[in-house]
This record gives sequence, C-alpha cells and structure tokens, in this order.
Amino acid sequence: MNSLLLLFVALGVPTLGVLVYALVTGSPGLRRHVLTRVALTIPMILILATVVFVVLRVLPGDPVTSSLGPRGNPEVREAMRDQLGLDLPIWAQYGRYLGSLFTFDLGNALTSGRRPVAVELGERFPATIELIVPAAIVAVVGGILAGTLAGSRRKSATDYGLRMFSVAIYAMPVFWLGLILQLIFAVQLGWFPVAGRIDPIVSGSLERVTNLLVVDSLITGNWAALGSALRHLVLPAATLGLILLGVFLRLTRVNVIETLQEDYVAAARARGIKEGVIVYRHALRNAMIPVITFIGLQVAILLAGAVLTETVFSWPGVGRYLVERIGLRDYTAVQGVVAVFAIFVSMISLLVDVVYSIVDPRVRY
Repeated sequence: MNSLLLLFVALGVPTLGVLVYALVTGSPGLRRHVLTRVALTIPMILILATVVFVVLRVLPGDPVTSSLGPRGNPEVREAMRDQLGLDLPIWAQYGRYLGSLFTFDLGNALTSGRRPVAVELGERFPATIELIVPAAIVAVVGGILAGTLAGSRRKSATDYGLRMFSVAIYAMPVFWLGLILQLIFAVQLGWFPVAGRIDPIVSGSLERVTNLLVVDSLITGNWAALGSALRHLVLPAATLGLILLGVFLRLTRVNVIETLQEDYVAAARARGIKEGVIVYRHALRNAMIPVITFIGLQVAILLAGAVLTETVFSWPGVGRYLVERIGLRDYTAVQGVVAVFAIFVSMISLLVDVVYSIVDPRVRY
C-alpha cells in the first residue's frame, strides 16, 4: 500500500504544481485550455472503468465457478455469491463499484484470500515501474538519436536502413520479440537470466526499502544484488523499449527534416556553422516539441506492453497480476488494476499536455 501511495504522491505533486503555475501565471487562453483538459480527464477515467465493469460481467464465467469448479455444491456456490456481492443487481454492483472508486477504496480481491487490492498492487507496482522506466529511456533516447541521424542524412543508405528497422521492430509482437531475445541471449549465449527480477540467493540479503530493487541495492550498498537486478532487467526492458523505439525514430526523423528546411537553418549554414551543431543544437531542439507530447501518450502503450512482457519474463509486476486475475475472473482485482492504470496514465498525460501548452502557446487556441 505504501508503495502505491508514494507513487501517486510523487506523480501528483509535480502535476498539481504545474497546474497551479499555469492557472496563476498563464494567459486566459492557457487557463481555459488547462481547465478544459482537467474537466475531460475525469469522464475519461469513468468511461474506461465502466467499460471494464460491463465487459467482465458479459464474459462467461465468474469467480465462484473459477474457485469451486463447474460441479461445486449449489448451496456453497450461492453462499459464496452472496458473500462476494455477486447476487446483487448489476446496477447495485455498479453503484458500489463507483462509490469505492471515488473514495479510492479498491476493495478486496475475490481470490487470494480476500486481500485488499491496494495492498497487492502496492507490492507489485514497483516492479512494473522498474521495468517501464528503463524501457522508456531505451525508446525515447534511442529513438530520438536514431531519428535525428536518419533525418539529417535523408535519402541516404543510413536513412533507408533506419526506416526499415523502425517499421520491422514496431510490427513485431511484444511476446515474440521477448521470446527471441530469451532464446538468443539467455538460452544460447547465457548472458542474461531467462526470467525473474533477482537471483533468489541474493534476494534474501537485500534490505527492501522502496521495493525498487535497483534503488534499494544502491541505497543499501548491496552491489551483488545490484548486479543481479540489472542483469534480470536488461532483456525485459530491451524488449519493451525496442518496440516503441521505432515510433520515436520515425516521429523524430519527420520533425528534423521539416526543421532543417527552415530559413534560420539556411542562414546558419550560410554563416559556416558546422552541420553537427546545426542539427543537434538548433534543429533538434525545435523538433523535440511534438515529441514531448508523444512521450506522454506512449505511457499507456508502455503499460499495455508491460502486461505481455511481464508474462513472458515471469516479471512479478502489475501486468502479470492482471493476467492472472483475468483468468480467475476476479472482478475486484481487475477493476482495481484498470482504475490505477487509468489514473496513472491520465495524470502523466495531463502533466505532459499542460507542460506542452506552456512551452508552445499554439496548442491553447
């Protein structure tokens, strides 16, 4: 629970700070844009939560059947349905669900001993954060550098090669790429572990502070645990990051090409400024404005990709937890995960959108 609360506090404080700054110091156009963006965030979360609520109850099967089997005792079945609140009308279940959502009470899981969903997510969310942060760095940094190189060498062999790579890597299913990397680098070469977050022997000696194993290893000075955690992190982070790298490559390439055609670039070339300085110090800076917004939009894809990546690599994060609870038809757990994902993505999207509107006034009108 503490890990989950700390995550949203760490994300909510800068978001709130940026909103207050925009509302206090911004122009009337910026204030209208920010207020509109905030007003649209709440319905978006409610719509997503409602869709998940309906879909889970339309699909065949329920937690009672998953727990007792198709031939369970009818009396025990009915008693369990009554205990879980599944005998209530759909509208009553929906009202109870929305009420708990507004009070940030994710309820108790229908399986796994009826533990609070927030506690289970708090135990697993650090693992997901530890996966998607380096994956995002791989995607953003690698994509921007490769896209800048391709854009500055338009219609060259380098450009064509990078464009073909971006299309091919983005078209690969996440689970397939993960299996290929496992087969090559874990099974055949033996460079990295196949699955898990850390070696079991080393894990026992690591003091857990944040449950982010890399961070905890650095805090406690446990270098053996740090090495093990990084080795386990390489393949899943590379799998998730490479899929999105192609998107950032193509987006950066297009914006760099457009920027290099501006008049100020021609003037800089006429003054004899080196091409590398023009591309990386001047053109790339202006080409990055659309990329900033796109980074926020890709958070949802990172979380979706984490579901498959965690399953392939047996990574004990929220994505794997979601897959397990879907199989058990654990309505409460699935709804809790989706609600947390929705809030997480919405906050990051709101933060990036407001920052973008501050940097580029054109989006306010």
